[in-house]
Amino acid sequence: MAKTKAAAENRYILILKCPDRKGVVASVSGYLADNDASIVESNHFNDSVTDEFYMRTVFRAEGGSMPSLDKLEQGFEIIANRYHMEWSFHDASIKPRVLIAVSRFGHCLYDLMHRWRSGSLPVEIVGVMSNHDDMRSFVEWSGIPYYHLPITRDTKAEQEAQFLALVDDLKIDLVVLARYMQILSPELCAQLSGRCINIHHSFLPSFKGAKPYHQAWDRGVKIIGATAHYVTTDLDEGPIIEQGAQRVDHRHTPDDLVEIGRDVECTVLARAVLWHVQNRILINGHKTVVFA
Repeated sequence: MAKTKAAAENRYILILKCPDRKGVVASVSGYLADNDASIVESNHFNDSVTDEFYMRTVFRAEGGSMPSLDKLEQGFEIIANRYHMEWSFHDASIKPRVLIAVSRFGHCLYDLMHRWRSGSLPVEIVGVMSNHDDMRSFVEWSGIPYYHLPITRDTKAEQEAQFLALVDDLKIDLVVLARYMQILSPELCAQLSGRCINIHHSFLPSFKGAKPYHQAWDRGVKIIGATAHYVTTDLDEGPIIEQGAQRVDHRHTPDDLVEIGRDVECTVLARAVLWHVQNRILINGHKTVVFA
């Protein structure tokens, strides 16, 4: 991952979850203070049902004597073991490497590329992969490599092996399925666990399958929406990150719902990707804790 000179430079993020116990916040803040780190943002949450504690802390060096991130991690292990934490430190100046997968609907791809170019999405888009060639000209015009990996029922295993090899070769941190209209195999889902986000064109779990907006219109819905979630081996059942909604009524045609829905999809997916790369999401079983 490449470093940047963005505003996030010299800021670091600690995320953790552990059984809820007295003293977690005091121990973390005390450790950072003892190592000449100054906290600039802190969020925490106790899940009263599971009695799990979640925390995200942003800090920076206070003066020139804060240890390196590696040394901070080594010293923090004592506290982490004491509270049985799952935890990680992150350098906020490092932009995650992202691979976008798309099929023939380009609206989410266009939106992500615009946010990336405008600087509002702090990632490094290192490639776009598709099972079709429709988006090649736009992607290559934008200066991004385009990887065409066609797929048929008979070549699915081979295509997914190429997909995963691409993820490994490019050192991808996050895969974004921007209306990639292929169902990933359980094996590929497992390989991408926790680092693959999908946008689903309806509120999950309603209106699955083909033409969800037409299904919604046929049922006379009054609200349509979209769902961004992590990909798991259970189809469209991964932890939900973000959802968006738009009110509609009897005057809207199915095509109107499609256009409205596409706008919602773009917004919801962009939020989910941004929160992920800012380390604002902690997975809580089948759910997420999002410090947005």
